[in-house]
Amino acid sequence: MPPTTAAPIEDAADRIVMARIALAPLPLLPEPIRPADEAAAYAVQRKVHERLAGARYGRRIGWKIGCTTPVMQTYLGIPNPCGAGLFEGTKHRSGATIAAADFRHVGIECEIAVRLGRDLPARSAPYRAEEVAGAVESVMAAIELVDDRYADWRQTDTPTLIADDFFAAGCVLGEARAIGAVPDLAELVGVTTINGVEAGRGRGADVLGHPLNALAWLASSLSARGDGLKAGEIVLTGSLVETRWLNAGDRAEIEISGLGAVRVTVSE
Repeated sequence: MPPTTAAPIEDAADRIVMARIALAPLPLLPEPIRPADEAAAYAVQRKVHERLAGARYGRRIGWKIGCTTPVMQTYLGIPNPCGAGLFEGTKHRSGATIAAADFRHVGIECEIAVRLGRDLPARSAPYRAEEVAGAVESVMAAIELVDDRYADWRQTDTPTLIADDFFAAGCVLGEARAIGAVPDLAELVGVTTINGVEAGRGRGADVLGHPLNALAWLASSLSARGDGLKAGEIVLTGSLVETRWLNAGDRAEIEISGLGAVRVTVSE
């Protein structure tokens, strides 16, 4: 039976948070508390965010959107976007060094990120890209840090992945640029480089046709749950390049045309 009452939701959130903080592999949740669908998954996720705020993760500062590009939908076998939280305690500036020991297996994704200048509150009608465009204050290149923290992610059901923030483990942000000072986001090209070797590239148009379509999806998804986006929040719109997994000692860079480069090093 799915977690439709407070106790199963609380129990599922407790197990997820305990595994994440302990860097223990998250197995399949037992059926009585395993979220059966995406609605139940987001209810668990909300509780997970509340618990993480009291740990080293700190307050939620925004969102990541997963599975917005064909390359990531194929890689993960999931045909629709999914939302997850970003947290103050796992936000970094370009040039950061992160410790391999802080992750089970760290990876990176190549992202176009936006910062909101005004709220996108909950409402009954879905949001459109042209509406959310006016709420975007600035744009930046970003590395999303992800972590394979599952006993076997290919065997983990999608609702459990959503409840656990869908691999999300932080972000490394580049220089913010005013939205009016950058080219059309659909035309931007992102390149991932690891230890000086190109590891993949993609275009902004790969993100649901336009990164602002992804932002509109997120605003609409949150609205359906009675929530909204807030001014100042950061949203990672989806990886232009398939996830690349890193090892201790690796140096990674993503560069997005018109936005610049972002770098991170994994310490030995």
